[in-house]
Amino acid sequence: MAIAFEEAKVTVPSVLSAKGERKLTMLTAYDYTFARLADAAGVDMLLVGDSLGMVVQGADNTLAVTMDEMVYHTRLVCRGRERALVVGDMPFLSYQVSPTDAVMNAGRFIKEAGCEAVKLEGGVHMAETIDRLVSIDIPVVGHIGLTPQSVHRMGGHKVQGKRAGDAPGSRARLLKDAKAVEQAGAFALVIEGVPADLATEITDTVSIPTIGIGAGVGCDGQVLVMHDVLGLEQRFSPRFAKRYGELGAAAVSAMSAFVCEVREQSFPTPAHSFSSPRPVKRKRAS
Repeated sequence: MAIAFEEAKVTVPSVLSAKGERKLTMLTAYDYTFARLADAAGVDMLLVGDSLGMVVQGADNTLAVTMDEMVYHTRLVCRGRERALVVGDMPFLSYQVSPTDAVMNAGRFIKEAGCEAVKLEGGVHMAETIDRLVSIDIPVVGHIGLTPQSVHRMGGHKVQGKRAGDAPGSRARLLKDAKAVEQAGAFALVIEGVPADLATEITDTVSIPTIGIGAGVGCDGQVLVMHDVLGLEQRFSPRFAKRYGELGAAAVSAMSAFVCEVREQSFPTPAHSFSSPRPVKRKRAS
């Protein structure tokens, strides 16, 4: 079903102004082709996620993805979009070591890849880094809750915000994380894998838009991994993800048809082949 969407270029100010006015949409993208398709569909923001380590590279987590790989994929996505805002996902150890490292690597996303913002994981302990990036006009999207780069500390990809107390991953800590990210200057906040009521409370508490993934309908927008939306990932399907299509099955069917036709010699047909030009008959001189 096609719906109307605003055709103007999505910018950081327009994302900020959407809070309370309309729901925002974000999808991951990793190459030119799918970025072009998502842009044509009206997606507001394209996140070049380090999730590419799992859905593109086939790894079990995101930790091995490098800055060079992220810059490469982000450059491809930027070529494919006209309207959407492109956000580059800062990979593990590209920003945790020091704010100076974060500036250098975030700068690569802007300068080399051509995106308009970066995303990084963490709350209170990342506030200084976010502030440093924002101070030199690099827009930042925060990310709290289930943070995939913390997979070992969490013991897997587990829902956060259920525990009492003030430890990392607790309800009280996530509220503090959200406020810290907002006060440091981020223009949006991804909330992943937390109870819906907590995500709603965070959304009502902060002045910046929240983008939920596995965080309920109360957020200001939603993000999903494109491979989940299109039905391209078969190894696992998160509970919070909805498959809006089954392109994986359709692709297997199309390629199977190709294999069969080649073996049966019904492809290529003359219509798919080229012929040599007919020799020109010369008239015999009289």
